Amino acid sequence: MAHIEPHHGFSTRCIHAGQSPDPVTGAVMPPVSFSSTYAQSSPGEHAGFEYSRSHNPTRYAWERCIARLEGSELNESDDVTYGGFAFASGLAAIATLLDHLPANAKVVASDDLYGGTHRLFRQVRARSAGLRFEFVDASDPNQVADAVDAETALIWVETPTNPMLKVVDLAAIAAIGKEHGVLTACDNTFCSPAIQQPLTHGIDVVMHSSTKYLGGHSDVVGGVLVTGNPELATKLRFLQNSVGAVIGPMDAYLNLRGTKTLGIRMARHAETGIKLATMLEAHPKVERVVYPGLASHPQHAIAQKQMRSGGGMITATLAGGLDASRTFLESVNLFTLAESLGGVESLIEHPAIMTHASVPAADRAALGIDDGLVRFSCGIEEADDLLEDVDHALSKVS
Repeated sequence: MAHIEPHHGFSTRCIHAGQSPDPVTGAVMPPVSFSSTYAQSSPGEHAGFEYSRSHNPTRYAWERCIARLEGSELNESDDVTYGGFAFASGLAAIATLLDHLPANAKVVASDDLYGGTHRLFRQVRARSAGLRFEFVDASDPNQVADAVDAETALIWVETPTNPMLKVVDLAAIAAIGKEHGVLTACDNTFCSPAIQQPLTHGIDVVMHSSTKYLGGHSDVVGGVLVTGNPELATKLRFLQNSVGAVIGPMDAYLNLRGTKTLGIRMARHAETGIKLATMLEAHPKVERVVYPGLASHPQHAIAQKQMRSGGGMITATLAGGLDASRTFLESVNLFTLAESLGGVESLIEHPAIMTHASVPAADRAALGIDDGLVRFSCGIEEADDLLEDVDHALSKVS
């Protein structure tokens, strides 16, 4: 395994962390191990692999890599890194973390969440495990602190949030969790570790939908959890194996392959993001733009403190409501109208109808997810081409 030093830069770690040439063939990329089971020399004696749900070398390489990128240094010298855990999807990762909580526990969560997370919380785990969820504006740490009580077992935040791009002060949330002995978790999907590392701010667990920026090519589905806490890591490894929602070897390989270019891709996403956000903010047919890299963002100062750039996600509200947004979304060319985000190609969507349709209408209204709201995921095409595409589509809006 390549030895990564503390001074090595992020892109170096993306390429080398947690992996090395295959010792048998010299293959530079870790081989994809499809075997479901492994031979034993004697009952209980094996080379560290028994059954692929429990142990898979391709998954281990991916888990070691993402653990290092997020700043977990657990078991640095071991073949298996117990700080990273890869799952079949981001929701599978969240569901497994929720299995760590006792039945009927309370969870304090950001009010602005990915629609799938919101659905899992309210429509599944509230029923199946009796979990109680209190949603607060986590961009105000005081609201989080006021909501935490003796029954609270988890504080769950996204930052920036999906889709309103609120920025949460991670150090403040971590301090609240430590004061009350409550686990803290952050969905870091919108930033990736290239822009933000929640563990370095004191957060206990980081989650990613690795379908997005980590995979980066809109061709794989996956999720990860990362922690730097050895006791929690042991419990998560037990749950990962017991629940069994693990990522398959081919998907692990694709995530590992995609992450090798994460550093340079995120730089390009962010470079285009600030250009497009600036253009939209000045456009007369746009009522409001939310982007952490703009000085107009309500939490711009916090974003500057904990994020390396504004990222590639932009939310804008068009004047004219649903008619305007529908015309605009039907008129783009380079931006593809589709759910998801974080790929090399630019994507655009309508949260109220698409990704957040499962969120109750009253909750969407309270958050500002209205019919004129559009979410942009800037790809890595030429920025000038993307700006021209958006400007042309806006010209079609009456």
